[in-house]
Amino acid sequence: QVQLVESGGGLVQAGGSLSLSCAASGSTFSAYSMGWFRQPPGKEREFVAAISRFGGTPYYAESKEARISISKDSAKNTVYLQLNNLKPEDTAVYYCAAGFCGNVYRCRDSGAYGNWGQGAQVTVSS
Repeated sequence: QVQLVESGGGLVQAGGSLSLSCAASGSTFSAYSMGWFRQPPGKEREFVAAISRFGGTPYYAESKEARISISKDSAKNTVYLQLNNLKPEDTAVYYCAAGFCGNVYRCRDSGAYGNWGQGAQVTVSS
C-alpha cells in the first residue's frame, strides 16, 4: 500500500497555469506507475496523464497533451502535473493514483490503480 497526498490546487484565471504535486509514502515509490485523473462537476472521472515506473515514459489524454506535463522525482517520492493555458472546463477535482500499467491503454484505465489520493480542487475562472 502507498499513501498519496495531493497539493497545489486552487483558483486560477483562464489562461493561467498551475502545478499539482502528489507525495507518496508507505511503499516503494519507484515500483509504481503514477497517474493523474480528474472529475469535473457532475461528470465521471477521466484520465489526464500517467508516467511509467521504469524509464518515466509519459502518457497523456489526447485532448490535453499540448497543455499538460507530467514528471516525477523519485528521490522525493513525488509526481507532478503541470497544467498550462487553463480553461474553465478544466475545473475539476484532480486525483493522483499509484498502480501498475505497462502501456498507454492500460495506464488510461482507472482500474490499473489501486491507490488514490484524496483529490485537489482546481477551479478555473473565466
